[in-house]
Amino acid sequence: MEHNLMGQVPKTAAEIYEEFFLPALFREWAPRVAEAAAVGPGNHVLDVACGTGVLLCACAERVKPDGEATGLDRNEGMLAVAKRKLPEAVWKLGMAEELPFQDQSFDRVVSQFGLMFFEDRVTALNEMWRVLRPGGRIAVAVWGSLEDTPGYAAMTNLLRSLFGAETARELEAPYVLGKREELLAVFKDTMLPEVTIETIEGTAQFASIEAWVYTDIKGWTLADLIDDTQYQRLLTEAQKQLQHLVAADGSVRFPAPAHIVSAVKA
Repeated sequence: MEHNLMGQVPKTAAEIYEEFFLPALFREWAPRVAEAAAVGPGNHVLDVACGTGVLLCACAERVKPDGEATGLDRNEGMLAVAKRKLPEAVWKLGMAEELPFQDQSFDRVVSQFGLMFFEDRVTALNEMWRVLRPGGRIAVAVWGSLEDTPGYAAMTNLLRSLFGAETARELEAPYVLGKREELLAVFKDTMLPEVTIETIEGTAQFASIEAWVYTDIKGWTLADLIDDTQYQRLLTEAQKQLQHLVAADGSVRFPAPAHIVSAVKA
């Protein structure tokens, strides 16, 4: 697997991503993004970079009884998991920068935590705008800054100290658009008109340090970078150095803010 900070995970990692990352980080955001896009009955919705489908599943419930939900992702492993969850949805393998849809095909276009990994963010956003119908709404979520996400700031520092900057960058990649001004600068280069940005305080939660390390390594691009010996070393050091993030019951919880950017097409 190429490690190009594009968030691409192997099939086995997609299964772990679904089982562990979703409840730990992603599930709470799906209704928020769907709400920001005003997804409702009868809408035709496109989820770009749909992953294992957590956001599209939330949208599919909202568009009943006669709407339609379509998910697109570049990762076959993610789509395989998504199809099992919601076989009645439309699932497409493809790139955000070249959406395989006609102009003005959808009432709503959403994307949750994918923009950071697009090879050409401006082109991808313009494509999302192209397939949106007049009167439609777009909503895109990205993670807040690493410094505002203390758990991952600590974990990336630990990875850097143990295995070097290249390995740490794999876990830093989701936070590259975390500063509001940098995020808005991306949108200013697109065809989108004035956008609205809302920053919401989320919460990351894992059952234990061990569960957290397992999720981050085995469910992400780090699965191919860290061997079994290194994994055990990381786990041992995490249990020593990250205890300040552990609650009395052994669980791990820390703030995980995100930005949701939305716009309406005239």
